[in-house]
Amino acid sequence: MKIKEVELLKRRALNFLEYAKIQLKGEAYDLASFSSEQAAQLYLKSLILQLSGEIPRTHSIRELLRIIGELTNRQEEVKEFIRENRIRLRLLENAYIESRYLPIVYEKEDAEVIVGIAKEVIDFVGSLCEN
Repeated sequence: MKIKEVELLKRRALNFLEYAKIQLKGEAYDLASFSSEQAAQLYLKSLILQLSGEIPRTHSIRELLRIIGELTNRQEEVKEFIRENRIRLRLLENAYIESRYLPIVYEKEDAEVIVGIAKEVIDFVGSLCEN
């Protein structure tokens, strides 16, 4: 395990989440959405690095969650989390591309959902790895 790299990714992830909250308050909804996706993605990758010593080459939040499920032997809990949050997870994943490259306008409510699910992802995987 590469402790410095794990801690760097976790710190970046949590910083992105804080920036997302600030951007949300500042009505920069596209940036809040992008920052939220980056927060979740980096946090998931930090835990995968911690558990396996590798960083996967995918940007898919759901795929990263599945990898953590396998590494922690908690596949059923992860499957249930994905099933219960499928629509919101798709919004979060789509923010990776849409908020930067497509002429899509993010509304306040969209960004609130995306920021919220990013925090839930981080909290969920944090609890999986603590137990």
